[in-house]
Amino acid sequence: MSLSNIILTIIVLLLFLYVVYYSIKKRKEAPVEEEVNVDDKTYTLELMTQFVKRRLDEITKINLYDIGLSEEELKRRKNKKYELKKALKGCTYGDVNDKKYVKELIYDLLAQEYGVNEMNISSAIPFDAPSLLTAQDKFDILIYVYKQEFGYEALTELIKKYNLAELKYVDGETKPSYVITEDEINEIYETENIALSFQGKLSVVVQRIYQHYKGYSSIDEVRDMNIDGVSGGVSGLPESFLSQIAQTGGDYIEQVAEQKVPRACDSIWIFFQGKSIRLAFLSFGTEAELKRVCQNIYKYNNPGQLSDTNGYKINEMKDGSRVVVVRPSMAETWAFFVRKFDVKRSTLEQWFKGEPGSDESIELLKYLVKGARITSITGEQGCGKTTMLMGMIENIYETMNIRVQETAFELHLRRIYPTRNILTLRETETISGQEGLDVQKKTDGSVNIIGEVATDPVAAWMIQAAQVASKFTLFTHHAKTFPNLVTALRNSMLRIGQFNNEQTAEEQVVQVLNFDIHLTKDFRGKRYVERITECIPVEEKNEYTFDHRNEKTLEGKFDKFFDNATHYFTKTTDKKLYIYRNILEYVDGEYIITNPITEQNIKEMRLNMDETDAENFDRFIERHWGNRQTVGVAQGTQKKGRRPSNTIE
Repeated sequence: MSLSNIILTIIVLLLFLYVVYYSIKKRKEAPVEEEVNVDDKTYTLELMTQFVKRRLDEITKINLYDIGLSEEELKRRKNKKYELKKALKGCTYGDVNDKKYVKELIYDLLAQEYGVNEMNISSAIPFDAPSLLTAQDKFDILIYVYKQEFGYEALTELIKKYNLAELKYVDGETKPSYVITEDEINEIYETENIALSFQGKLSVVVQRIYQHYKGYSSIDEVRDMNIDGVSGGVSGLPESFLSQIAQTGGDYIEQVAEQKVPRACDSIWIFFQGKSIRLAFLSFGTEAELKRVCQNIYKYNNPGQLSDTNGYKINEMKDGSRVVVVRPSMAETWAFFVRKFDVKRSTLEQWFKGEPGSDESIELLKYLVKGARITSITGEQGCGKTTMLMGMIENIYETMNIRVQETAFELHLRRIYPTRNILTLRETETISGQEGLDVQKKTDGSVNIIGEVATDPVAAWMIQAAQVASKFTLFTHHAKTFPNLVTALRNSMLRIGQFNNEQTAEEQVVQVLNFDIHLTKDFRGKRYVERITECIPVEEKNEYTFDHRNEKTLEGKFDKFFDNATHYFTKTTDKKLYIYRNILEYVDGEYIITNPITEQNIKEMRLNMDETDAENFDRFIERHWGNRQTVGVAQGTQKKGRRPSNTIE
């Protein structure tokens, strides 16, 4: 090799070594340079959210086989990666454990990698300057503090402590409403005088980042609370209306732009102890954020796609909450409704809350269940029908197998009674409720429960189940009066074609239905049992006579013939198939037992009870109505000088 070639080779090697050295040096100096150039803007919620998204994306997508890990370390990292991917998916379904896991990881990323500390955390939320905090900031801090002490009862405790669930006049309104305002949140925050530690501040920041990344925006923590439900997009002005009102004048448009007029994305409501309360201080911010929440909140168990052609979805969440989502063009705006059922509180004692006469009322309800009476629970939406149904199920004998048919899973009885023989079926897109009921008939069930009789086919299932599929049936319905209940069930059977004659259909209903428990929710949200009504089928009597044979004159024979003809046409055109009467009523804030149960129902109820319950039932009857053969007035009513409800025909 010549000298020139050797020199050239040495030069190439030196250049290569210099390039490698320069690259290594640049990599080492890069973090130092980044730390030097950090400013306050780095610690805003937006930039931290972007960082969290990027890091979690890197962790879940990294190829572990390219890193050169040992077998043990590779297995550990794979398990951690799988656990994170599972949690990121599960937290969007309402799983509080997955949510907790993801939030803890975000907390570590911000504290250890992003460098959030006591000095710069106020760039995200101005904790040290209360005057700069928004109402949502203050609410998030309040919920965090209360949650440390009360857990998922935090919102309930906050509302009760400051009487937030009271009627009030807002912004010059002429009528009172249930609303929690920004001024109230500001006053509460000042009253509480909260001083958060750094860990507390970072936890609040983590929650804010999480709810806009994987959570449900401003309702994320509210949804987890032990309340009756939460909804969004159900008030305010949809964006689609803005173009329609452009011609009404510039002032209105300016008010909308300045957020003086609520938009649909400013609509957040909670359902709390029978009251719908608007959270005027919370907002989704934009229509896009409301849309994101609606598109994610119903996704548990892959119920199908919410599209313009299929504009609604009914599903449940991971924690058992029922969720309904609607979208344009079926609805005027995106909206969702989450209904929660607190199974721990679903007892009759909790439902009646110790009002006068509640002990005897609870005892009566227990006997209706133990006596295997076919019973409906009626009332408007939100009056507590499902909660009452859960409380009644507690008194079904352990030896009886329970079969439940629902549109969407709501009762979740196996969570309350994990050792009992319970199976719940529901409709799907490919399996009808009728097919589900046919399957239930072959599953050795004793008690059939239908979550809600809201459609004509479901009403037919109920009648079928009560006649042949089980020992007795419990169901809920939205009827306002007992005649309305009978008429609605009758019409449902006519509409689906099971019967062509009104009287025949109605006869089937009254022969099946024993009792109706009607619940009411008053203007102030108080829920109570308005009445318990017994259905008494009218036995057909033969009123025809042969008296015409004894008449001597033709005129007399015609008179007797027309008497029989009158009876015939009366039965044909105006036949009374049932009468009904109230055996319990809510009068002046007290539950009063009034008319006695019929002898036929008492006899059948005793046959279905064990010896101890039958003896207690006899004492209950004697205490309220004396001898069972006596059809009279309840003793409690006589003592108070009130007139009982008479039998209604």
